[in-house]
Amino acid sequence: MKFQFATLFFSAILLAIPALASKGDTGIAFHECLESCVVFVCDVDTNHELPYSLKLMQWDCPDNCKYECMMMDVDRDLEAIASGSEDVEIKQYYGKWPFHRFVGIQEPASVVFSLMNLWAHIRGGKYLLGRMRSDHPMYKYYFWYIIIGANAWVWSTVFHMRDKPATEKLDYFSAALTILYSLYVAVVRLFGLYQPPRLHLQQPASYSARRPSWLPPQHILHQLWGALCVLLYLAHVIYLSVIPRFDYSYNVIANLIVGVLHNLLWLSYSFSFFPFRRFEFKPQSYIPPYAWKPAALAIGMTLATSLELWDFPPWWFVIDAHSLWHLATVPLTWWWYRFIAEDAADSGWASGRIPMGKGMLD
Repeated sequence: MKFQFATLFFSAILLAIPALASKGDTGIAFHECLESCVVFVCDVDTNHELPYSLKLMQWDCPDNCKYECMMMDVDRDLEAIASGSEDVEIKQYYGKWPFHRFVGIQEPASVVFSLMNLWAHIRGGKYLLGRMRSDHPMYKYYFWYIIIGANAWVWSTVFHMRDKPATEKLDYFSAALTILYSLYVAVVRLFGLYQPPRLHLQQPASYSARRPSWLPPQHILHQLWGALCVLLYLAHVIYLSVIPRFDYSYNVIANLIVGVLHNLLWLSYSFSFFPFRRFEFKPQSYIPPYAWKPAALAIGMTLATSLELWDFPPWWFVIDAHSLWHLATVPLTWWWYRFIAEDAADSGWASGRIPMGKGMLD
């Protein structure tokens, strides 16, 4: 969960930058080209028809004019750079680098790498659930985590295929849902709010003694926490949907708060001063041999995210820093699922009478 969350968390932050005017789309040559194209090409009397692939990707004539004029501007810049001009550089347009589109897809590399992350997420989820019994206390939480995460990667793919107001919101809202649900599951897992199935996981006799007397019953805490998360998500979506202009700053702050809380919880799992029992049937001093993995994955995610700081014009106008980041997260996603599979199969989940996993991990 931590890694999958981190990927989408940074996506939400970095994509939540409004498409303000950039140096490229404010240039005189670009504006003259765009005005001429819209007037002489997009006039309905010319019967101008776009290729089917562009229509399928929701391109209209003015959008196509923007793309064609942008690439013409880029060609002029490349010629000037090739001739030795030092004061010419590749520019951004409408807040984004120029990309060669492919059958109407705006950012082909990011689409491919998003699909690879979707595959890694589904494959990792299958690996995880294949090593858990259906009556494991965390089974239903991980099942919905896989569904919600896969949905987010689907809309990330769609957004990179075609940046439209609707795809933007679906991408943002899906990412926000995954971020908040990741925190929800982290709290349930690490604070022991999961509801034990009837067939096993009887609470130890000392459990009630360990719980502060002022705390409500476990099932009440579980319901309150779930209700709070639902209300927070609904308020988030409604607010961003009804305001006249998307509040990018608020979106960043909301994701940041949830993200910091989530990361702190899972990072604490790796250290000896972890303030909670990792497992109900193990002493608080018990540290599983794989406890270092959340911290290692956090470091790996940080290194992968640093690619976003290395902002540069796309190589061959196909691969940019953002797409490389998506590529780097693919193996980390798989390793994260292996970690939570190990955690789910630990003997600390059961009293010893009923095994919690289907067998030893491969």
